[in-house]
Amino acid sequence: MTKIIGLTGGIGSGKTTVAGFFREMGIPVYIADDEAKKLMQSEEIINQIKISFGESLFDNNVLNRAKLADIVFKDADKLAVLNSIVHPVVKKDFQIWLSQNKDQPLVIYEAAILFESGKYKEFDYILTVAAPEEVRIERVMQRDNVTKEQVLSRMKMQWNDEKRISLSNFVINNVNLKIAKEEVLKILKILNIKQKQS
Repeated sequence: MTKIIGLTGGIGSGKTTVAGFFREMGIPVYIADDEAKKLMQSEEIINQIKISFGESLFDNNVLNRAKLADIVFKDADKLAVLNSIVHPVVKKDFQIWLSQNKDQPLVIYEAAILFESGKYKEFDYILTVAAPEEVRIERVMQRDNVTKEQVLSRMKMQWNDEKRISLSNFVINNVNLKIAKEEVLKILKILNIKQKQS
């Protein structure tokens, strides 16, 4: 039976980097946010977003993701509406992906709002990637070319590290990449999973 680690962390914690370390070691990784972006281009989701958020978010039928992010990260109710449209489709997609990886002893499901959505209850283990708030703010400002205020408003929509860590089986403090990678190796050792490549 394939074991699933739900990998999460606040915005800017570097959870995708840590997911990449697992991938390097031969562990299949499902990045929920990336898959959601692809799935959001489907006609089904586009139509639902138009109904819930209006046509003004689209340029030539292409969703303006920045405009949508600006709306939902300022309004918890609107974020909940968006999640109710996207999450069921991602869940279905993950089940298909999981069936394609059923011979694997371990897979990773990486998502930003694993706790907030209640999805964390569906996995065998939870790994939280943490980093100091100032480091996270700096990373997101550089990565997304946004202001500190914009980063903080997104952070407000998420649980804090303390709350996440209290419900996690594993925690990686992702400040030093070399140490973070060593922590991934330790987790595989604890779970008795042989890495396929170094």
